[in-house]
Formats: sequence, C-alpha cells, structure tokens
Amino acid sequence: MRVPEVRLVGPAGEQVGIVATADALRLARDQDLDLVEVAAQARPPVAKLMDYGKFKYEAAQKARESRRNQTNTVIKEMKLRPKIDDHDYETKKGHVVRFLKGGDKVKITIMFRGREQSRPELGFNLLKRLAEDVSEFGFVESSPKQDGRNMLMVIGPTRKKTEAKVEVKAERDRRAAERKAEVEAEHRELAEHRANSTPSTHKKRGPADNMDPDIDV
Repeated sequence: MRVPEVRLVGPAGEQVGIVATADALRLARDQDLDLVEVAAQARPPVAKLMDYGKFKYEAAQKARESRRNQTNTVIKEMKLRPKIDDHDYETKKGHVVRFLKGGDKVKITIMFRGREQSRPELGFNLLKRLAEDVSEFGFVESSPKQDGRNMLMVIGPTRKKTEAKVEVKAERDRRAAERKAEVEAEHRELAEHRANSTPSTHKKRGPADNMDPDIDV
C-alpha cells in the first residue's frame, strides 16, 4: 500500500480506527496475518487484518456451494384447445402435474381458431379449471391473458426444483432397494430349494441282482 494511512479493521471485524500504514503492517506481522485493502475508494482506504489464504478458501467454498444449489428455471409448455374433450384434458393435466412435481413452471396455451376467437370465456374457464385441478402441485404465477389468437397462463410449482430432485432421488433409491431385496429373496429361495433337494437313493441294478437267491452258484 502506498497511502500514508488507512482505516483499520481488526480480524474480528472490530474498528481499530485510522492508523499509519506502517503501523498497520507491523500489527499484521505481529499477529501473523495479512493486511488486505477492502475499500480502496474510501478516504482513507479501508484495510482489514485477516488470514488471506483462509479468506480465499472460504470464498471459493461459498461460491461452489452457491453453484451447487443454483437451479436453472425451466418452463414447460402445454397447449390446449378451448373445446378439448375430457380424455385429452385428463392426459394433458397429467403432464402438467408431472412437470410441476418435477419443480418446473408450466406455460399453458389455449389456441383459438376461427369463430372460437369470439369466445374468450371458453379459454378463461378452461384455464381456471386446470389451475384448480392442479392447485395441490402449483399456483397461478401469471394470470390468464390474451396474446393474439392465444390465451396464456403460467403455473409455478409449489416446491423448489431442488426439493423435487431430492424426492425423486429418494424414490429412485427406494425402488432400487426394493429390487435388491427381491433379488436377494429369490437367491435365498433358490438356495433353500437346492439344499432341500436330496439325490436319488435308488441303487443301480447289476447282474447279480437278477439271480434267484435260492440257486446255488
């Protein structure tokens, strides 16, 4: 540092005050710490006594943890017609539920054609019905709005994607454990069956077995 003095902060965050830079460096050496400038634009600059290596390591750990917990927002899309039949509706609703359970947002698009454009209430009522049917897994994040020939609505998941991933992993592990237990049970049953199976005790007949025992040889 080339400035004559700094506003010094101690290693525990305590305010030491304005001291000569040479004195701050001496304090750093005495405590086996580093003198790090943390606010160069201040007048005088702010410097802190710290273990710079430990500081860099902890900062890298926090950044790594932040990246691990960061989730990419994925928006799925589901398209419906205003006069969709019940079977198709249930199928598409199932897809929406699956997306929401996976922690993804879903954009619902109602596509109007021809004279259907004069009946926007059909699309609104359909979106309202769908929102109510999936309310256990999602909430209306963006209310229905007209966009040209289409009507749009966005439903957000009630759970974060990280939580959904944890549950999916737990379910996958549970199924794997069940399959492993089934295989082990089959192996034990096969081993028991083999152990209980005795070899044939019938003696192989020879030429002498066919002779009359009363006949002297």
